[in-house]
Amino acid sequence: MTRVIHELERVEHRVLGALRCIDVNTGVALNTPMTVEIPQARLLRNRSGLHVIHQLPALAAHEAVFDAPPASPAQGSVQLTATVRDPAGRYLPRLAAIALPRDPAADNADQADSLFRPIDVALFPASTAATGANWCVLRVSVTHNTSDDALGGALLLVRQGNRTLARGLTDWRGEALVSVPGVPITTWSDVPGSVVVNEITAQIIAVFDPAAGLRTSAARVRDGREPAALPLVDPDRLEAQRNTLPRANRAVQLSAGTNLVLSLSLALP
Repeated sequence: MTRVIHELERVEHRVLGALRCIDVNTGVALNTPMTVEIPQARLLRNRSGLHVIHQLPALAAHEAVFDAPPASPAQGSVQLTATVRDPAGRYLPRLAAIALPRDPAADNADQADSLFRPIDVALFPASTAATGANWCVLRVSVTHNTSDDALGGALLLVRQGNRTLARGLTDWRGEALVSVPGVPITTWSDVPGSVVVNEITAQIIAVFDPAAGLRTSAARVRDGREPAALPLVDPDRLEAQRNTLPRANRAVQLSAGTNLVLSLSLALP
């Protein structure tokens, strides 16, 4: 007996992209729900923890086309800004730049701008976040050099030569937790007469954009009066523009399992 199947309804959608939240210093995907907002876009969180972009008015023509997506708008020409927040408060809120449409070619699935790869958004831990065993932990405060105002939304980079070992972001109090995983307990020394050492020398750099960051008076910080709006910056943009923005740096000695408390002050225009 031949059974005839009648199609009653078909619902098909083209996925426009997906965001994956990761920890900035370990690269581990964060499976706890985050709040992700993109103006005019419709997002859904799937079972894999990805925030999938299903609808966007600027790409309405793409949503129902599968085999040959429209040539216009050009790939990567639609620039969006995503706001990502952690309802649990373990990670600081941030902005992230998103470029659509993504490359739909299956042959390019291994490329960073492929539609088949999620867009990684690195989140920065709050100053109260947990740290791992044997990590080197830096607790850093960033202030204005003359007023002592706390600088919220300042990017912190721990650099050794041309390598960035870790990143951090200050909260409204100007405080940041920068965890440096992977610092070896002992390593080869480049100092004559020493074979191994248990410290490595690095630089910590603070970068601040006065137009995007938040200045909070020292008195308000002491009183614990949280401002109505918390710092909300794009750390990727700060890092890309670090050579043109106000910044300060300091040499640090890093060793596994230690906690360092330090401060940096910046001169602002």
